[in-house]
Amino acid sequence: MEVLIRVSEGLDRVITKVGKIAAWAGLILILITVFDVVTRRFFVLGSTKLQELEWHFHTILFAFCLGFAYLKDAHVRIDLLRENLSERTRWWIELAGCLLFLIPYCALVIYFSVEYTYKSFATSEVSASATGLTHRWIIKSAIPLGFTFLALSGVAVVLRKIVELFGPPPLREKVHDTEEAEAEHLEDAVRPILDDQDREQR
Repeated sequence: MEVLIRVSEGLDRVITKVGKIAAWAGLILILITVFDVVTRRFFVLGSTKLQELEWHFHTILFAFCLGFAYLKDAHVRIDLLRENLSERTRWWIELAGCLLFLIPYCALVIYFSVEYTYKSFATSEVSASATGLTHRWIIKSAIPLGFTFLALSGVAVVLRKIVELFGPPPLREKVHDTEEAEAEHLEDAVRPILDDQDREQR
């Protein structure tokens, strides 16, 4: 069981690092979009390359942060149903969801998107626009890579749930404390904004 925890923690570190690096694409996307809008509005300059670059950075942001968001439990859940279930039942649902849906779905997407990306590379695919970006295969490769990280995050969660369901109490508590700490960290990131809004209302 300790091996499962170490593997899960190793995957967690890799996926977290990738997600944090990819998150910077959001800032770059904002800057490119603002520049594009300003130059179009005030200087009557239009650039297909800039528009496509916006799509590319949006794809990077989405694809490489999927696994990070899932691993940190930051995605949307049906809390109305989930919060009424026992903790052990939620662990079983999470385990079954990963094994039956998440990981197989990622495997299918990776399988088909690798061929999709390779065809783009083999044919030296470029933008459909004459003034667009070249090397279309580079951004298409974000699909299999992004879903690979999502699948790895699913594996990490599966290992955590196996320990929580079948492991000895000390290891269960260790995994549980890790997940609670991650949840509290996400809540802390939102709380200052909520506090500021409360003060304004008062």
